[in-house]
Amino acid sequence: MDVRNCKMCGAIFNFDGSPLCPKCRRKMEEKFSVVKEYILKNPSSSISVISEETEVPIQQLKRWIREERLSFSKESGVVIQCEKCGAPILTGRFCKECKRTMTRSFENLYSSPKGGNEPKRTSENARMRFFDK
Repeated sequence: MDVRNCKMCGAIFNFDGSPLCPKCRRKMEEKFSVVKEYILKNPSSSISVISEETEVPIQQLKRWIREERLSFSKESGVVIQCEKCGAPILTGRFCKECKRTMTRSFENLYSSPKGGNEPKRTSENARMRFFDK
């Protein structure tokens, strides 16, 4: 059993992959719902206005944007940069082009095996030989 302290309140809880205890996680989900509802009602609001009105720190809003839990309209003026090329994006960590490039490179990594990893046999009669002692 892995027991840790909550990052928000410091309470001890059974770690289940989240750095927050169940009580704080519930509070964060409630805050998320408030932010999401505010954005739906006010799609052109800036990130600082959203932070002030919902009482959620800008850092937390940016974290939800990077996790692709929040997305903004183009009119809102909320723009973050792609972590790879710096292009402006509205949600996530990478722009569409960088995602496409990374996907292709991962696909190529698994689809084309590199030569030299498998032993090559020159003929069917080529077998391992043992010397007698």
